[in-house]
Amino acid sequence: MAGPAAVATVTLYSSTTVVHAKESVDVTKVRDSILKTMEEDQEKRGDGTSLMGTFIRLAWHCSGTFSKEDGGSGGSNGARMRFNPEANWGANAGLKVARDALEPIKTKHPEISYADLYTLSGVVAVEEAGGPTIPFRLGREDMESGETSPPDGRLPDADKGSKQKTIQHVRDVFYRMGLTDRDIVALMGAHAMGRCHTDRSGYWGPWTFAENTFSNEYFRLLVEERWSPKSTHNGKPWTGPDQFEDSTGKLMMLPSDMALILDPEFKKYVEMYAKDEQVFFKDFAKAFSKLLELGVPFAATKPWYQVW
Repeated sequence: MAGPAAVATVTLYSSTTVVHAKESVDVTKVRDSILKTMEEDQEKRGDGTSLMGTFIRLAWHCSGTFSKEDGGSGGSNGARMRFNPEANWGANAGLKVARDALEPIKTKHPEISYADLYTLSGVVAVEEAGGPTIPFRLGREDMESGETSPPDGRLPDADKGSKQKTIQHVRDVFYRMGLTDRDIVALMGAHAMGRCHTDRSGYWGPWTFAENTFSNEYFRLLVEERWSPKSTHNGKPWTGPDQFEDSTGKLMMLPSDMALILDPEFKKYVEMYAKDEQVFFKDFAKAFSKLLELGVPFAATKPWYQVW
């Protein structure tokens, strides 16, 4: 086997696959740097929050702009979120925190592209939080400006004003990328991680009590908890956007989360994942890897991990 600078080694469920990457990129060292950054940041915060959920969101939002409907614009290739207009989209509020946290790693490892670094950070976050191994390979390139950014509005909104409009919006966003209902629900399971912030999205709170642990808890809570509209916050009337809270008032769900149990086709996958974490992990690994490769030139050929 070649040295770590020549290859990236990825465990694919029960087998090990060696993926030839850019010769100068030592994936193991970059991964270690990402992990060290997460650990040091979490220690400084000291409040139970971390960069894990933010890194997953960064990787997701870099990739979720892809459209198969216009020949393949958008996607993670290019790392255009570094520039306007994409950097200032409302849907990307708060992600400067993640980009800034990764900047010293880019300086330390200039051989890796921003596009590979941003997406790899999400992979590392999932895996280090106890989630599944995500098939990943290098090869994304960086753009030098935001001139080729896709139009704003391709990333999902949390609420479209009604149950049916929100459900349709969720499907429209993911179908545009070529994903299925099963992919949609699996990817939404990443809400097991992190929380919403009123100074970013306007929403407040975590989805689970273990926001640094990747699990199927998000689905279990959706099915088993009683969710009601949030009306108060810290003893005062809630003035933020419509969201839902559990019986303790400490957890929240967005209208787009509730769409998963209000739509029968989505709900069957929610119930399946709530009962079987391993099925969720397998489906998430496949869907997240697929998402991160949307719009990347090497995705035009059969990826090495397509063994399902």
